[in-house]
Amino acid sequence: MSDFIEDEDFEEEDENYITLTDDDGNEVSFEVIGEVEYQERYFAVLLPFDEDDDGVVILEIMPSEDETGEFLSIDDDKLLQAVFEKFKSEYNGEYQFE
Repeated sequence: MSDFIEDEDFEEEDENYITLTDDDGNEVSFEVIGEVEYQERYFAVLLPFDEDDDGVVILEIMPSEDETGEFLSIDDDKLLQAVFEKFKSEYNGEYQFE
């Protein structure tokens, strides 16, 4: 999982798509496939547009003054797995998981 921090830019056409800037200054686009609340924290589950990447990205949503929020990467593998498991149970039937 890449570290995506700070800069987010919602596409005006559809709020389910987002472009983030990674630590190296590269813009990466995602589809937001779900949001999960876990232990009173909120997380976005994102699917990269890059066809070479077949995994999801999970980022924590931090409130900010400008209503869009800020996305923070998660370094805790146990937390990532717990959030992903909750996502799978909440979105069961909407997506197929291997």
